[in-house]
Order: sequence, then structure tokens, then C-alpha cells
Amino acid sequence: MHLRVWLDKGEAALRTGPHPEKARRDAELLLLFAAGLSRSAFLAHSNDELELAAATHFEVLLERRIEGEPIQYITGACEFYGLQFRVTPDVLIPRPETEHLVECTLELAARFEEPRIVDVGTGSGAIAVALARKMPNARSAAIDVSEAALDLAQENATRNGVGDRIRFLQGDLLAPIAAERVDIVVSNPPYVRTADRESLPVEVRDFEPGMALFAGADGLDIYRRLIPAAFAVLPSGGFIVLEIGCGQHDAVGSLLANTGFVEIKFRPDLQGIPRVALAWRP
Repeated sequence: MHLRVWLDKGEAALRTGPHPEKARRDAELLLLFAAGLSRSAFLAHSNDELELAAATHFEVLLERRIEGEPIQYITGACEFYGLQFRVTPDVLIPRPETEHLVECTLELAARFEEPRIVDVGTGSGAIAVALARKMPNARSAAIDVSEAALDLAQENATRNGVGDRIRFLQGDLLAPIAAERVDIVVSNPPYVRTADRESLPVEVRDFEPGMALFAGADGLDIYRRLIPAAFAVLPSGGFIVLEIGCGQHDAVGSLLANTGFVEIKFRPDLQGIPRVALAWRP
């Protein structure tokens, strides 16, 4: 069959899956991946026949997507902040809303000549790598408890040309740098309530690592530990920058204030939801 016919067949198959509204887009992405084609090449050769091996591969990919597996895990690739990252089920898939976290951190880092920045729970390394690309003068560290995540983050740093400018450290929260001082602690920690598990989309609930998603009954377990730990490694004049979940700004603001942080502010995402918490250590 011609490529365009395979695309139609893939779309029809994906309409039986969990996201029929994305069937055409997903079918095209998977077909291009299976055939090893760019979109422009596909458009120019849509009447060509698909090789047997590629057709078989495409059908396997369709089945995986019908089961709910994220496109990013299937293709092993994700774009974040204009950069390309490899992703696996060992890490969360970087989200567009996390780019607000990067923007806020860049604004604060501009106050320092050589900002010392640590990304806590780095996962794929998306935040640390994006920051390092924008700030060649920064001294950066990225921490994760998962060895597999750190290996992937380091690979992504090298892929994006900053592998020699980020220290990758394994450990719980800020423990690996407890004796150091940094100017900015940035983190997109787990913040989903355990009770919300069944309400999550299937690709999140069944495929992304739960350790990077869930944070206790109220979703605040990591903030309760991370905020005091950040206060301890930040000197006077340092900042903490956190991604937060919908409806968590009051609770996170209280945790920050009770720890001793001041000038607590929140930045909304494109939907107007408070998405980033920023605070200053006096």
C-alpha cells in the first residue's frame, strides 16, 4: 500500500484508542518514525509504497499507542524549550508548562554574575540542560535519586552540547550538596495526590514513573522536605523556584513562609493557573 493509504489505515486504528481526537496526528508521527522519513519527504512521496519491514514496524507502533503508551516513549524523543531530548519510561516526559519554570529561573539568574544553580529531581535533564544552554556562565548541578534517570540526563546534556558544564549527582533531594551553597534551587518535584491516580490519563497513570508523579495524600510530601533543605543550602539573597500543581499555591506559599522564605510570588501558566512558586531567602 502507498504511504498515504497506510496513514489512513493508522488513523482508523487509533480512533479505537484512548485519544481518537489525536488519531491523525499520532498516526502521522508513528508512520514517519517507522519509515524513517521527515514530514516534507512524506508529503513529496506519499504515493510511494511502504517497505514491508517499515509496515510491520508501523503496525507494532500502532498497537502500543492504542494501549495508551505515550508517543514520546514510543519514539524515544521529546522537544523541550526548543531542544531535543531522549526520553524513556525511567523519566517523566517534559511538559510545555515546565518551560515557565525555566523562564522564571533565567530571570532570577540574571542577577548573579556566575549563578550557582541546582536542579532537584532532574529526570531527563530538561530543566538543567535548557538553563545551561542559555547561561554558559552558570555553575550547574543536577540531582536525582534514580541512576537510570541521571544516565539519561547526562546523555541529553551531551547531546545538547552542555555535558561538560553540569555536575550530575545521585541522591535524595539536596543531600549530595548539603555542605555547599547555591544561588538558586529549582525543581519540578512530584506533586500529584495519590488519590488522583485513577483520574489521570492512561498514558500518565500506566506508563510514566509513579515515583516522579505522586507525593502523598495531599501532593505536598516532597515540598515539605525540599523547602527546608533548600533554605539550608541557599545563602541570604538566594532563590527557590518550584513548579506546583493546580490549587496548591496557598499550601506551598504557607510552607515557604513558615520556613523563612519571603517575597513569595506565583507565576501563572497559559491557562492562568499558578504554576511556578518563587521565593527569596533573606
